[in-house]
This record gives sequence, structure tokens and C-alpha cells, in this order.
Amino acid sequence: MTTDSPTNKAPANTAFSSLALDPALIENLTSMGYESMTPIQADSLPLMIAGKDVIGQGKTGSGKTAAFGLGLLANLNVKRFRVQSLVLCPTRELADQVANEIRKLARSIHNIKVLTLCGGMPFGPQIGSLEHGAHILVGTPGRILDHLEKGRIDLSELNTLVLDEADRMLDMGFQDALDAIIEQAPSERQTLLFSATFPPEIKKIANRIMRNPELVKVESQHTNSSISQFFYKTNSFEDRLKATQILLLQHKPESSVIFCNTKREAQEVADELHYKGFDVIALHGDLEQRDRDQALLRFANKSASILVATDVAARGLDVENLDAVINFQLARDAEVHVHRIGRTGRAGSKGMAFSLFAEKEMFKVAQIDEYMDIEITPSTLPSDSVLTDTPFESKMATIQIDGGKKQKVRAGDILGALTGGDNGVDGKRVGKIHLFDMRAYVAVEKGIAKQALKKISNGKMKGKTFRARII
Repeated sequence: MTTDSPTNKAPANTAFSSLALDPALIENLTSMGYESMTPIQADSLPLMIAGKDVIGQGKTGSGKTAAFGLGLLANLNVKRFRVQSLVLCPTRELADQVANEIRKLARSIHNIKVLTLCGGMPFGPQIGSLEHGAHILVGTPGRILDHLEKGRIDLSELNTLVLDEADRMLDMGFQDALDAIIEQAPSERQTLLFSATFPPEIKKIANRIMRNPELVKVESQHTNSSISQFFYKTNSFEDRLKATQILLLQHKPESSVIFCNTKREAQEVADELHYKGFDVIALHGDLEQRDRDQALLRFANKSASILVATDVAARGLDVENLDAVINFQLARDAEVHVHRIGRTGRAGSKGMAFSLFAEKEMFKVAQIDEYMDIEITPSTLPSDSVLTDTPFESKMATIQIDGGKKQKVRAGDILGALTGGDNGVDGKRVGKIHLFDMRAYVAVEKGIAKQALKKISNGKMKGKTFRARII
């Protein structure tokens, strides 16, 4: 296993055209605006295309999904209508993102079927889709194993197995399910393992299931200049909560994530902040799938300004322009800390990261200091006089429409219903539109939310009237 000297620098040629890929794939990448490879793509794609097993260490935003997506597409024979690639993800949200990305990458190649199989969704439609066959399966380990055990999935022609966010799959207790799935996969295959962190458990699983893998490690792309870090010494839960309120009121971030180490703590923090008047939602494993979906959606479309989350639940969270991260508790290790704070200060924008720690956690601060090669000096909290200020309120509200793709509703239909006719709303005041099978969600500025709701409820789309409500 070649893990002694990881690759850290991208080759000089970062053009996708330098790769031995189908010209149609290259042309599609150009049309998608993919001008050059990210470091993790430049380092891993030549290895994947050469058929080697690869371990990729890089966090969200590094371009790893496109990397393994192109890798498995390069290995695909579209004329063989059998399962040739399997991508395992820890959460449904991440699986959906990965499947959508692969579909976009593959859109220039006709008749490629990508199927998503996740828990929290009805079995019936999944069984029907499996009967029609697929080239690529993307799903969560539990649900994939359910279908495998009932003989609905045949992995005999599998040539590429991808474990995405492998560290979180182990954290979530998927070890046994992973072992059972891998046991049914052919031993002659390419295995690609991606992980934000590389704990001993990942090394063990890599040694067991991979053949002489190459390690590609890409360091954080976020420099100290793009993320301003502050550390504050606090002790009790009450002290941390007060510090969190002060920081939110002082800096007024439009979008911020507060990280907690447990599901219970995440819910308690969200409840307390909600009681204090903050525009906040919780995201953790104890929520029903529908509530988790709505929480992610409302945060992404700016109709909630604060998300309180556990590390596992926040995986796959991809929100542009995140202004601040608050570590209510320090992460379990320095790598996870870097992963958390890397969600702010993206794409050249400035970000802020605030970390709260107790006296007994000084050793964790020292680990972060050493790992990031920065000098950490505890800061003094701003004055608590800001506690009398009014909390920041999100600009948008979300309207849920009881109709979606199955009813042929499209984003243009929703926008037309809102802006057309008498009392139409200004299109510039309409935000993101998300479409699902049976529902659609549209963000609108809060000032026109009632007017927009009336337009949707009283108007027609596809000749039908749909029920709607503000969530």
C-alpha cells in the first residue's frame, strides 16, 4: 500500500483534455464551465483512468465527486446494461448530490442509467427501478444491503466500487453493512475510497479491501488569510450559549453553522437560540428524513440564517457564501476542526470561525495549533451589551407546493405563476426553486411571502391548482 509519500502538488497540466477520456465527456465538461482540474482531480484522475485503486483525502468543495464520477464513467461500458459502478455514501442528502453530479457529467453519453437507493424512501419505486436495470447505483449502505439480501441487485459485473465520506460511514455504524456489501462484490474490481479524515479504522479497511492503493492527499485550499479564527475560553453550557449569542449579535452573519458534538446538544442549542429570538434550525440524526430535507433546503435558500448541526448530519452540506462557523464544542480531532471551518471563506470570500473551549480542552487547542501551523491565542469576547440587540432575521421565506416532477411541474411554471397576471411579484424577489417528485419549494423575500402564497394557491400550473403553505 503506497501511503508513505502522498501526492500534494498538482501536475503542471491541469487541462481535462490532457486525460485519456471520451471526447464527449471532455466536451461536456467544457459546456459545464469546468476549465481546469482541481488539485485532487489532477492528482487522482490519471491514476483512476489507469485502473489503479485510489484513496483520496480531501474535504467538501475539493472536487472529489467529479474526480471519482469521471473515473467510474471512464470505466463504463454503456452497451452492457448491468450494474458496473456502486457508490456508497453515509447520508441520503450526499447520495442525492453525488447522483445528480454523475448525471450531469454523463449527459453527453446516451442511455446511461444512474439509480439512487437510500433509506428513508419507499421500497416500491426503488424495486420497480431496479427491475428496469441500471449502470450506476448510488446509495446508503443499509438500503443497498437490503436490496442485495433480497436478490434485487446483482453485483457480478461490478468493476468500480466507491466509498465516499468513508470516515463518516464508519462513525455512523455502517461497518457491518459495508463488509456484507463488499463480500458480494467481485474481487477483481477497482476500489476508490474518499475520506475527509484518515483515522486508523480507514487504514484498516483500505488494507483489507484495496489492491496497492495510491494515496492522494490534498491539503485545505483555505488559507489563514481567507478564514479569521478566534478561540474563546468558556466552561459551562450556559457560558457557551451566552458566548454564542454575543458572537451572533456582534457579527450578524447572514448564514452560519454552529457545530455540536452530540445530537442532544444540537437540539438543545437550537431550542435555546430559538427561544431567544434567533432564526435557527437543527440538523441531526434523530430528525425524520422529511424534517432533515426541509432543514437543509431552508438553510440553503436563505430562509433560515443559523443551522445547528452535528458533524455527521452536516456532511454533504454545500452552501455558498457561508459567513461564519461556530464550534460550540471543539471537534474530536484537528482534522475534523479544519473540515468544519473550511465551510466558510470559500471561493475567495472572507470567512470567520469561532471556537469555544474549556480549560480541560487546552490539549485540543494545542493539537489544532500544531496541525494548522498557526499560533493560537485565546481572544476576549465582545461586550455583552449586544445581548439587548435584535437578532438577525433571514431575508427569505420558503413556500411548499404540493406538486412536483410527477405532476410535470417545472421551475419555469412556478416562476410564471408568481410573476404573471394581476398582482404578480417581482421576479428579482424570488429565490431558489427546488423540485422533488411530489413537492416543490420556492424561496421568496419575506416582505412578499403572503402575496406569493396567494398567487400560488389561487393560480394554476399545468392547468391545475396546487395547495401551498409557508413552512
